Amino acid sequence: MSTSASPVAAAQVIRPRGPSAFRRFARHRLAALSLVLILSLTLACIIVPPLLPFSDTEIDIMQRFAGPFTGPHLLGTDPLGRDTLARLLMAGRISLSVGFSAMAISMVIGIAVGLYAGFYGGRIGAILMRFVDAMLCFPSIFLLLAISAFLQPSVGSIIMLIAATSWMEVARLVEAQIRALRARDFAVAARAIGANDRRVMFRELLPNAVAPIVVAATLNVAHAILAESYISFLGYGIQPPTPSWGNMLENAQSYLTSAPWLAIIPGAAITLAVTGFNFIGDGLRDALDPRQEAR
Repeated sequence: MSTSASPVAAAQVIRPRGPSAFRRFARHRLAALSLVLILSLTLACIIVPPLLPFSDTEIDIMQRFAGPFTGPHLLGTDPLGRDTLARLLMAGRISLSVGFSAMAISMVIGIAVGLYAGFYGGRIGAILMRFVDAMLCFPSIFLLLAISAFLQPSVGSIIMLIAATSWMEVARLVEAQIRALRARDFAVAARAIGANDRRVMFRELLPNAVAPIVVAATLNVAHAILAESYISFLGYGIQPPTPSWGNMLENAQSYLTSAPWLAIIPGAAITLAVTGFNFIGDGLRDALDPRQEAR
């Protein structure tokens, strides 16, 4: 009796397996470092403010325009004598909350529109995608400013405003993915055994399109943070005394020569957060790419 393995079993034994998605992500050093940075920044904004000796609204009139590392205020003070570090972290709470919340809302809208347009196609798909194209014709910055001029500025309205102007790219991405997947064997088989449209869309097609959706979500957070920053910088976003990285920059523009740290510190926070999310998106794209499985 021969003890040699069958060709199929031998192929299964010697079949090379690529590294897991987690290992592929960790191999992307900038993405891994950015993830640590974003997690650290988020935790600092949540945990550190109550531990500081100064609150973000406490005024120390005798320490106005104090420079970083020159006194009791670690990162200096603003024109009213408020602690820059406390305001930076509280502003981070607002800016990151806007980023994550706007991303979640825009993803829900974009996924819903793209899923139905890609699955049904035909007239329904054409109408939905032509609406998406019409929305994309307007430059996002002008659309943001035009709508914000008619709204009462608040955290909630800014979140909804950014979400309403950033779901279109997600819809196009999801529509293209679903349109390509609906003709695959697993989708055809699901229809053949009697699965209804809802089951095919949400149980078969959408889970197989999750990789590009996750990447788009991380990039959407960066876009939302940046959008909130320049809306607030132009005076249409989060209004004082509630701090955000954008209105900290807006308040600092009159003191660029006399107190440049007032602009450099929130500007650096915005740069680190946006760059970090972009690198995380690059890392996730490489980690979730099925073509990387055998490498």
